[in-house]
Amino acid sequence: MALRDEILTCLAAVTAPDGTPLTDAGRLSEIVIGDGGRVFFSLAIAPAEAPAWERVRAKAEAAVLAARGVNSVSVTLTAERAPAPAPAKAAATPSMPAPKAPSVAKLAGLAQVRHVIAVASGKGGVGKSTTACNLALGLRALGLKVGVLDADIYGPSMPKLFALKGQPEIVTGKTLRPLEAYGCKVMSIGFVVDAGKAMVWRGPMVASAITQMLRDVAWGPLDVLVVDMPPGTGDAQLTMAQQTPLAGAVIVSTPQDLALIDARRGVSMFRDVGVPILGLVENMSYFICDGCGKRHDIFAHGGARMEAEKLGVPFLGEVPLDIEIRERSDAGLPIVVTAPDGPHAATYRRIAKTVWAELQKANTGGA
Repeated sequence: MALRDEILTCLAAVTAPDGTPLTDAGRLSEIVIGDGGRVFFSLAIAPAEAPAWERVRAKAEAAVLAARGVNSVSVTLTAERAPAPAPAKAAATPSMPAPKAPSVAKLAGLAQVRHVIAVASGKGGVGKSTTACNLALGLRALGLKVGVLDADIYGPSMPKLFALKGQPEIVTGKTLRPLEAYGCKVMSIGFVVDAGKAMVWRGPMVASAITQMLRDVAWGPLDVLVVDMPPGTGDAQLTMAQQTPLAGAVIVSTPQDLALIDARRGVSMFRDVGVPILGLVENMSYFICDGCGKRHDIFAHGGARMEAEKLGVPFLGEVPLDIEIRERSDAGLPIVVTAPDGPHAATYRRIAKTVWAELQKANTGGA
């Protein structure tokens, strides 16, 4: 019997609160089987059903763990909450939930992490993950203890960027030890699922998976945990921003108007949930031709700087479109640590220094 079929047989023996076999209850998500017998799935519920379904979740987890070939199981309850009633007076963004301070208590695994920052973009393809990787290594170059969480569930890039392979070790219970490279601790869903496997997950399950990677990972003492966010401003991003103790967000954009429209939405989302904007990065800012030495502004130039001025947030710097950055990223040789004396590494280190200064300013209550 295939492992997936055996798991379904185990789950059929577990009943929902109304007595229906779990496999027939219409609550079961796709079952993801990772390397080393790691199994992930979720149960969709309404918020009020949580107490009754928690017992079902525990039984389902125990049942699947008993299957031959299964070494660990992660089962989450995912619930979509109804929107809050609109206030009596029209607000500027009536569909957006009211700003809410993130709850550190919900994520006790972050107790030894001083700052959690998000690296985000309004859209994909702007170099967000490469920026997050090199920002983290730039912070590490300042002598800080740094971790990286790859929260881009649909397209995890950190295993390749850090040239990391293999399985995280289980420390105790469900707690995993992150992998390490270049002095940074790294955790990604890419370590536990097949690289060619499409993650066909709805937003609530993505948010739950991100929360688990924050909560159930032995991060230890860190000065900064850099979270590479999924692109966009959907359910997963909003849930992450509301439920994680974010100290701030870095927004990555290319210079052209089409990308800046989406970057603006990203800034708005974080502001609406009370997360400070640490600054904007203009990626692929310009291109210097190897042959003639002429500069080309392929995606325009300066748009992110002007947008930062309009929005009243720091402008963190310009990163060029350069083949060396691309080649080293593809090879798992981030430019900050493998070409530290070059101009591009210096750019990322300046960005990191500014981000750290913004975090320190917030700590001291500076303006």
